[in-house]
This record gives sequence, structure tokens and C-alpha cells, in this order.
Amino acid sequence: MNKKFRLFDFFLKSLIWISGIFIFTVLISIIFFVFYKGLPSISWNFLITAPSELDGTIGILPMIINTVYIIVITLVISTPIGIFSAIYLNEYAGKNKLVKIIEFTTETLAGIPSIIYGLFGFAFFVVGLKLGYSILSGALTLTIMILPTIIRTVQEALKTVPNMYREGALGLGATKLHIIRTILVPSSIPGILTAIILSIGRIVGESAALIFTAGLGYSLPSGFFEHVKSTGATLTVQLYQYAIRGESLEIPFAIASILVIIVLIVNIATKVIAKSFNKER
Repeated sequence: MNKKFRLFDFFLKSLIWISGIFIFTVLISIIFFVFYKGLPSISWNFLITAPSELDGTIGILPMIINTVYIIVITLVISTPIGIFSAIYLNEYAGKNKLVKIIEFTTETLAGIPSIIYGLFGFAFFVVGLKLGYSILSGALTLTIMILPTIIRTVQEALKTVPNMYREGALGLGATKLHIIRTILVPSSIPGILTAIILSIGRIVGESAALIFTAGLGYSLPSGFFEHVKSTGATLTVQLYQYAIRGESLEIPFAIASILVIIVLIVNIATKVIAKSFNKER
């Protein structure tokens, strides 16, 4: 019996290692292939110019700016709402049917295809609120789309904080709000950062919802608020536009390389921030 158990344990451990190596190999292969196809086409002129049929330039500067605009606006709106909602559900709402329904709904919303969010954003923000095809419409649509991810991730992070922390603080006379501010939120920072990373990844990789809401414009901003109200294609949307033309895959792979680099920088920066925060604690 003991030998069978050890053999089964060895089999499972080997399966885990094989799966991990397979996933790592696939990830490295994809990144290497994208860089191999795309990096040779990236130049300084490619990064700092706008696309123009008259000048014959194929730049992506407006798309980089539009991507940054949408990431910042979406996170500024969705992150506080998501964190406060998770805190309420986990610390105040208690365990009842309503909370279970809300949790089930957020999990369901997280799995809805993005094109459905795009159709909703088009009907509600573009047409209903008359915001038109604009970066603001796209950011508001993405806010709704990533809120379930933020709420569930932060909620799970709060659940990992031991109850003894709460009980000890209450025993010392601390208020619930003080416990949340000084114990729960700082202890949940890694989970909050994970939620932000997942959200940025989904924002950067989104195209279907933004085509319906943010549009395909690529003009350079003349002012912050003016640009927010104007149409603007992100890097992913522009990649799609170049790819469907079928002329050459060099430019789509170049944009894909930049997207991969952005995601890697965000992940590394977030890990560094999390480590520095843990050291301070």
C-alpha cells in the first residue's frame, strides 16, 4: 500500500513538472516568435510618428497614447469601485443569499465575451448617453468589463487575511474602519496588485469592445479633455486593422512585440512594488 502510494505520488509530481515545463516552453516560444517577427520592424521613427497616407509613414504614436489614456482612465474608475465593493461584500454584507447572488453574478460577468460588452457600450454610452465614439466610451465599457475581475480577486485576497487579526484588533478597541485601513488593505496589497495586473492585461489585449465604442481614430491629442472625447484606436485595434489588410504581417508583429513588452514591464514593475511594500512591512 505504501509503495503504491509513493508510486502514485511520484506520478503526480512528474505530471506537475511536465505540465509546468510545457506551459513555460509554450510561453517562451510564443514570445520568441513574436519578437523574432516583430522586433526587426521596430524603429524610432515607427514609435514617434503617426500613420499618414500622404507622408507614407506607418507610425503608432497616437495608438500608444490612446492605449495609455484608456488604461489610466479605466483603472482610475474601476479600481476604487472594485476594492470598495470587495471590502463591503467580505467585511460588511455577511453571508446571505444576496451576497451569494452577487458573487455568482460577478463570476458570470467575468466570463461574458467582450464583444457583448462592446455592444452594450455602444448602445448605452455611444448612443444612449450620446458620448459618441470616444476614448471615454471605451474606458467606461472596459470599466464594466474588468470590475468583476477586480472584485473577485480582491475579495479572495481579503479572505486570506487570518480572522485572528480582526479579532485581536477588535479586542484592543479598534473600529472596523480602522481595521480595514490599517490591517486588511495592507495585508491584501499583493492580491490588489494581482487584480490590477490582470485588469491591465485585459485592457491592453482588448479590441472587440473598443472597436464598437472607442472607434478607429488615430489623431494626436491637442488637449487631455478634448482627446478623451475624441475617437481613438489602441495598439490592439490598430494591430487588427493592419492584420486584416493582409498586405504584410511585419507591422502587426511589431505592434504585438510592443504589447508584449508593455505587459512584461507592467508585471515586473508590479512585482518590484509588491516586494518593496512587503520589505517595509
